[in-house]
Amino acid sequence: MIEIMNKSQLLQLDNHGRLRHFLTIEGLNAPLIQSLLDKAEGFLDISRQPIKKSSLLQGKTVTNLFFEPSTRTRTTFELAAKRLSADVMNINIATSSTTKGESLLDTLRNLEAMHTDIFVVRHDQSGAAHFIAEYVDKNVAVINGGDGRHAHPTQAILDMLTIRQHKSSFENLRVAIVGDILHSRVARSELQALQLLGVGEIHVIAPKTLLPRFIEQYGVKVFYDLSEGLRDVDVVMMLRLQKERMLSALLPNEQEYYRCYGLTEERLACAKPDAIVMHPGPINRHVEIAPSVADGKQSVILQQVSNGIAVRMAVMAMIMENRSS
Repeated sequence: MIEIMNKSQLLQLDNHGRLRHFLTIEGLNAPLIQSLLDKAEGFLDISRQPIKKSSLLQGKTVTNLFFEPSTRTRTTFELAAKRLSADVMNINIATSSTTKGESLLDTLRNLEAMHTDIFVVRHDQSGAAHFIAEYVDKNVAVINGGDGRHAHPTQAILDMLTIRQHKSSFENLRVAIVGDILHSRVARSELQALQLLGVGEIHVIAPKTLLPRFIEQYGVKVFYDLSEGLRDVDVVMMLRLQKERMLSALLPNEQEYYRCYGLTEERLACAKPDAIVMHPGPINRHVEIAPSVADGKQSVILQQVSNGIAVRMAVMAMIMENRSS
């Protein structure tokens, strides 16, 4: 995992420290993240207009290359590209040539021959986006839409944008991340982004079986009791409990998890009265979160989805601007 991160850092920035690819939060700096957030704020205005279009990527081609199922991430990337006036190809891997024995590199070469400018890659193997970025033509950009347990950088940026819209600054915030941190690419990217932006205190809350070893080395406070960990926090980030983890004996069952770690109104009351509740989706109601909380006044989950379009527009626009300058 460390080797993946180091190579990704070298790959994703050009000689001027600008985004060439977007593979991980690791190795970025606070000013670059703030620039992305500022650019995304500008794109939010486009979404409010009657004609939701910008011509920034007119004539460019964006290919969504998704090797694992996704609705929210794929559709927001597709919408983002179309709102920038790009042509979009969605490759259905289940029916693509890779299932007929064609290698991934051969598939890439064929897509490059169609003059693709950006690959958006989602894969269940950590490092897949980095591998593709290493071998694509120098004129093609790669954006990581989530790879294995490694990273989900655009999710982290859209969550930072959502926090910034509700809180005056990052420095004095107390943020709690709750759930399956061990297997979560979202959690890894969130931790990196929060630390880069100077968040005051980060709580991670989970059963021991769902926490990485030596998690304290990341500068976080570890809690095994949800109510205790939520005390006086400003932001509550819930993580999806992946059903496949139930099969690995890491947890007894969903009901027991909800009893101990489900976010209910009573537990949310331990946080600050103006705390916001976040979730990357998809939500498992009555597993990670009570419906009354997911749909409640402190929830910003749907705002996260809307912000995802603007953030993905910002990432694509910034990469293409850097390549043309």
